Amino acid sequence: MSQEKFVVRKVAVLGAGVMGAQIAAHLANAKVPTVLFDLPAKEGPKNGIVLKALEALKKQKPAPLAHKASLPYIQAANYDDDLAELKNCDLVIEAVAERMDIKESLYAKVAPHLGEHTIFATNTSGLSIEKLCSVFPEGLKHRFCGVHFFNPPRYMHLVELIPCQATEARYLDNLERFLVSVVGKGVVRAKDTPNFVANRLGVFSMLATIHNAEKFDLRFDVVDDLTGKRLGRPSSATFRTADVVGLDTFAHVAKTMETALPDDPWHQYFTQPAWLQALIENGALGAKTKAGIFKKEGKRIMMFDPATKEYVPSNKKADAEVTEILKIDNPKEKLAALRASEHPQAQFVWSIFRDAFHYIAYHAASIADNARDIDFAIRWGFGWEVGPFETWQAADIAEVTRWIEEDIAAGKSMSNAPLPAWLKDVKAFHTDAGSLKFSDGSYAPRSNLEVYARQISPAKLVGENRPPVGKTVFENKVTRAFTLDGEILVFENLNKMRAISRDVLDGLNQAIDLAEKEYQALVIWAEDAPFSVGADLKSMMPAFASGDFVAIESMTKYFQDSAMRIRYSQIPVVSAVQGFAFGGGCEFVMHSDKVVAALESYIGLVEVGVGLIPAGGGTKDFALRAARASQGDLLAALRDRYMNLAMAKVATSALEAKETGHLRESDVVVFNSYELLHVALSEARAMVDAGYRPDVPQTFKVAGRTGAASITGQLLNMKEGGFISEYDMYLGTQIAWVMTGGDVDEGTVVDEQWMLDLERKVFVGLLKNEKTLERIENMMSTGKPLRN
Repeated sequence: MSQEKFVVRKVAVLGAGVMGAQIAAHLANAKVPTVLFDLPAKEGPKNGIVLKALEALKKQKPAPLAHKASLPYIQAANYDDDLAELKNCDLVIEAVAERMDIKESLYAKVAPHLGEHTIFATNTSGLSIEKLCSVFPEGLKHRFCGVHFFNPPRYMHLVELIPCQATEARYLDNLERFLVSVVGKGVVRAKDTPNFVANRLGVFSMLATIHNAEKFDLRFDVVDDLTGKRLGRPSSATFRTADVVGLDTFAHVAKTMETALPDDPWHQYFTQPAWLQALIENGALGAKTKAGIFKKEGKRIMMFDPATKEYVPSNKKADAEVTEILKIDNPKEKLAALRASEHPQAQFVWSIFRDAFHYIAYHAASIADNARDIDFAIRWGFGWEVGPFETWQAADIAEVTRWIEEDIAAGKSMSNAPLPAWLKDVKAFHTDAGSLKFSDGSYAPRSNLEVYARQISPAKLVGENRPPVGKTVFENKVTRAFTLDGEILVFENLNKMRAISRDVLDGLNQAIDLAEKEYQALVIWAEDAPFSVGADLKSMMPAFASGDFVAIESMTKYFQDSAMRIRYSQIPVVSAVQGFAFGGGCEFVMHSDKVVAALESYIGLVEVGVGLIPAGGGTKDFALRAARASQGDLLAALRDRYMNLAMAKVATSALEAKETGHLRESDVVVFNSYELLHVALSEARAMVDAGYRPDVPQTFKVAGRTGAASITGQLLNMKEGGFISEYDMYLGTQIAWVMTGGDVDEGTVVDEQWMLDLERKVFVGLLKNEKTLERIENMMSTGKPLRN
């Protein structure tokens, strides 16, 4: 008889504070029924504390809820009346205040009500899992563990899973399966040490940055310019990240290290600097209080100056001499140049690399099993593009190790602690066989949990020489087609930001031709975000500049024809989407037979931002979808979809994209983007097995001149109210003219080609307008839309 299948069907979250409520929100995004507990309110409804937290979820930015329809999956509860609910919960996540006495009291209260196989997991960020387990009832310890979500839980990929000695492996494995596939997380198994892996190392890196900034007398704005995108880290860099996290939260994590790690050789650096303490005492906690290290005064960004204790304009950047070094592609050459330079900013950057490498290597064996866990923890928890061991390996392990040892001997490092013995003779941290285990020097392979078989192309590490996915069928400089099974063809756009150029369209049409002849289905897939930022405007700039409108119209028609081929080809076409799907990328998505979208897909027709209208079938398709949904009131159905185009509305999740009309209700949302290809292939096979046949091109009713006039009246009110510019209004009238079918009567039946011809005519006409060209040029030079 097979082992009983474990499925997390219902979850309870204990504690409706910021973290507990947001964990509940993300579970609700995944349609996991969740009971959110807190203390009974002293006044008003007994569930008042939880109800207030649920109201707050609707307003928070970034939004914890991926869609307003997620909220009903959360049930409000209190500890007086509702503990019986716990019996039916397969998982209970504790997220109450970080005090041992509070947690111990709560454990005693809830334990008698847990189900027979309920997993109990604490979301503590700093308390010892073993100590917490010690106050958990004896007969339940085997189901106790730590599950550390990162804030904000919806957006941060990392979850650390921390067992205690009594935790049974099967419960830990079941929890990991759920976190990976249902909740969409990247799981790292951490050891039970203060702050676990990511916060221990990531916060130390920030503390080292603060120390070295003071050492080299660098301003906060200069440091952030040096330590953000230039190093492959978030644009919030160091000090802005502290503001976003909350200076009190950052200080709490640092304080945990100071208190719990008295023997750490770097202990002296865990104490908060006086200026940080002063900001916290004055209530300047960062973004949540609208003032911290940085604050906004009108349109100006101001920065706290520790010397004067006043805010000064934040207007300094890194010196060009140093930024040129940071542009060096070869990691070894870059670090060598930084180390050799006498420029204080270059010395600073080398120092933060050196001190992070030194600290991480010294403590690695005590906090993690292998190098992969550390690199993924930092990448997924702190947003680094490349982990510390990956950087070290790419720059030559032996040489960087020698540099660190020389700096230790010269007293330049933050500590004189020696590098660990395990580092000697290490040639690689990551190989095809696995990642270095600190305990014995062997290489740990990736997890063999079956849930990871769904990740056809899992997250890569520097040092892994993984071949491209599948068997290549054809490839050129901007596209590739491959197959995994000889039955379904997969098409990739390899252009920068997956912009759609003529060469990309050529590759797509070649893939459709081939799929119709030799395969059963086609999947359009991007290995990582974005899916596509839309048409490749840069490749079209020569035609724009020379006024070659024959070439522009030809390219536009080719784009439209390609979108229609996606819809009406003889094989099913499935798009697997993650990240941005803008403009032409959105139009490809809308014309696909099926879409499998990662939750964090941001989909929209944004052409108004460059002074154009969607002309790859997007305007036509919104009109078609409105006609299908009209139920007798075509103009009402049209109006919402029209506003999405006219205001360049971008759906902020795949779930919201169903509401905005960019996706259909039948499209599939996947929470782990690494599973996209697996699910897309499954959907394509299901369509084939069901005997797929393409639809015929559609005819539908349009709102005509009457509808266009009604929409224009609405635009006039928006213009007079100052919500849109005069040119925005002009663009809006052009979109309205196309969406309502042009110069025809209300109720006229048109076909798709009629609408495509209207799209193309307006699109080319707008390119003759100077204001549109200004918008395009501004977007190309700044990456931001111009409202002229």
